[in-house]
Amino acid sequence: MNSMLRFFGYLFAVGFILFGAAAAVAGYVVWKVSGELPDYRQLAEYEPPVMTRVHAADGTLIAEYARERRLYVPVSQIPKLVINAFLSAEDKSFYQHGGLDITGIAKAVLTNAENYVNGGGHMVGASTITQQVAKNFLLTNERTLDRKLKEALLAMRIEQTYSKDKILELYLNEIYLGFGAYGVAAAALNYFDKPLNELSLAEVAYLAALPKAPSNYHPTRYTQRAIERRNWVLQQMAANGFVTHEAAEAAMKEPLAISSRGNGEELFSAEYFSEEVRREVLDLYGEKKLYDGGLSIRTTLQPALQIYARQALIRGLLKFDRARGYRGPVKQIALDGDWGKALAEMEVPADIAPWQLAVVLATDPKEATIGLRPQRLVGGAIAKQRDTGTVPLKLLSWARALTNRGLGPQVKSVEQVLKPGDVIYVAPGDAAGEYHLVQVPEIEGGLVAMDPHTGRVLAMVGGFSYGMSQFNRASQAKRQPGSSFKPFVYAAALENGYTPSSVIMDAPIEVRLSNGAVWSPKNYSNKFYGPSTLRRGIELSRNVMTVRLAQDMGLEKVSEIAERFGIYDKMPAMLSTALGAGETSLLRMTAAFAMLDNGGRRITPTLIDRIQDRYGHTIYRHDDRDCPSCKADQWQNQPEPELSDDREQVINPYTAYQITSMLEGVVQRGTGKIVSTVGKPLAGKTGTTNDEKDAWFVGYAPDLAVGIYIGYDNPRPMGRGQTGGQLAAPIFADFMKMALKDKPGIPFRIPPGMQLIPINPSNGQRAAYGDANVILEAFKPGEGPPDDTVVIGGQELAHGGAGGVLQLPAQSDGGLSTGTGGLY
Repeated sequence: MNSMLRFFGYLFAVGFILFGAAAAVAGYVVWKVSGELPDYRQLAEYEPPVMTRVHAADGTLIAEYARERRLYVPVSQIPKLVINAFLSAEDKSFYQHGGLDITGIAKAVLTNAENYVNGGGHMVGASTITQQVAKNFLLTNERTLDRKLKEALLAMRIEQTYSKDKILELYLNEIYLGFGAYGVAAAALNYFDKPLNELSLAEVAYLAALPKAPSNYHPTRYTQRAIERRNWVLQQMAANGFVTHEAAEAAMKEPLAISSRGNGEELFSAEYFSEEVRREVLDLYGEKKLYDGGLSIRTTLQPALQIYARQALIRGLLKFDRARGYRGPVKQIALDGDWGKALAEMEVPADIAPWQLAVVLATDPKEATIGLRPQRLVGGAIAKQRDTGTVPLKLLSWARALTNRGLGPQVKSVEQVLKPGDVIYVAPGDAAGEYHLVQVPEIEGGLVAMDPHTGRVLAMVGGFSYGMSQFNRASQAKRQPGSSFKPFVYAAALENGYTPSSVIMDAPIEVRLSNGAVWSPKNYSNKFYGPSTLRRGIELSRNVMTVRLAQDMGLEKVSEIAERFGIYDKMPAMLSTALGAGETSLLRMTAAFAMLDNGGRRITPTLIDRIQDRYGHTIYRHDDRDCPSCKADQWQNQPEPELSDDREQVINPYTAYQITSMLEGVVQRGTGKIVSTVGKPLAGKTGTTNDEKDAWFVGYAPDLAVGIYIGYDNPRPMGRGQTGGQLAAPIFADFMKMALKDKPGIPFRIPPGMQLIPINPSNGQRAAYGDANVILEAFKPGEGPPDDTVVIGGQELAHGGAGGVLQLPAQSDGGLSTGTGGLY
């Protein structure tokens, strides 16, 4: 008996020593690992990378920018259904444990041991949500005992420091759920195109099924596996009492319907606009702030006007392109394989929808049978279904061949145009299954619509398709504005003693260049019209009159006013720039015309109204005027706030109205007469450069300024007669009909003191009401029409025969020889 007691005593002593040694070793390991733990207190200051969101003026989302698609949502704003789904799937005892689920760990150990002994099954874990927060925020993903120990220690310390709700908030906003989505809010948008509070029970359960391995439960690659995992989550939710068994059973029967919102595509073809905003914010705050800072950007964009702008520009480009015939298929593919796969692998920009690619499968004289490009599913898979349709003869009759002599013969058979294997673009017809043959135009252009009183850009289109070309013709293209620059030559004249009824000689003129060459500007018609008023000169876009006017008053006055209006930073000192031979952008030209519209006040074009940081603090505001009375806590019948107008006066408001009145004449009687079909007060100016390489129309209503530019990216002639009046002005009219359809036709505002005097437009002299062709001309206070006609430029005509030769001082020849006849 004594020997047995001694033996057990010996075993106890050995066990105690071993236990103490093990405890000491464990204590040492814990102490050592504890010293290597990262500072968990940094979670209190955690600012996750959050996507920047860009909104239109009415709040519509138009773009998102992020490296990680994440929306950070406070736990108080996350629906209980979402929270309960993730608790059921990941950590049902979250609100009971202190960071570690001891029961879960014990079960995992037993399960893993059993799997090991039996030689099957996979290793299971028992990580709590708190442990996942520790791992995701503070540790790496390496699968080592050291990392697991650190994770457990951190979890316990986090639980002691932060509330359960704070831990849950960090988890639900940080967890990666596939499709580039970090956090539940971003995942709800990426998978279902819904905010969190609109998700169904089945959708919530699917999101909760993803944290373990999003790629294993891909909704289209592994649909059945994904549904099984979703249904398991629903079962757990019912078992935990979060939903009824009946609700869970009903949700299990639902298909897994994904409605991906893509990767932040703009919602109504505002890609050029939002890209311009992105570049501006990048310049202001840098890359990290843009992509990680969670900025909220409220832009100036008006969605309806943006849609009208795109429609009007695209219609104009397509009309021009179709008149030049069919250039042939996009490419040819073989029909002996899977033509659907070949089509699906070809990229098609999303912004040209409803256009789509198709391949011609068969033809006969009356129609072509086509195979449509199959849909690409979420994740890149190609749909198995192969849809077909037809292109009847009547829907491709425009597609005449283009020859060296112009358009070929009329299309009388489909087989003249298409053959099997042709890859073409088609657009839906009126009848089901019928499609139009369409082609992407070679011609390009831009449109800018602006509030003339603030400079807010209300719409911007930079080309036919942003997906095909990101080059923005509205803001980045630098082209010669042609005769659309002339109003600023005339504005300089009106600022320097001329009146709209001043008479200029429209007769041949020659300018001797410093290299001995002679420049002889001509009118577009190659005719000369003798003495004409400034009004007639601008209405009919007379080149020779404009050159005489610029030469008579001095080019420096023209340069100075062009720079004041922001058309050029430094206008080239060349006489041809009076005819628009210098290069500028459509955005700058539209802003300059907007200043004529608003009475000569300076505006700065802007696409951004306000920027807020992730906390809702305003960090940028375009309107920097101070308004102390706007900051009242509540309305107490105090006077309405008044904002002072501190805009700089660029030109005299009388001059601005005189130019506006003359540009109204361009629309009523001149080169922009097609714009008069809008039926409301409008003013504007056409512009065409040499050899019809560029066509412009820039104009305005009293509260809306719009600029149009048309041309090839690699400048080349568009064809005789393709002027600003023929190409750009109809697009302007089309846009204005839509933009102003519900607005009254208000007249342009006349400054107080402006005199409206009836004159004879042919000679500029005073006339009587009732005389033929009499017009009301605008004169500044103290001015009026002359009693006798004084012809500016007449002396040179008399002395020089054919207009005389003006000897200019030595200067660069560049540009003087480029702005010749053809500007219209």
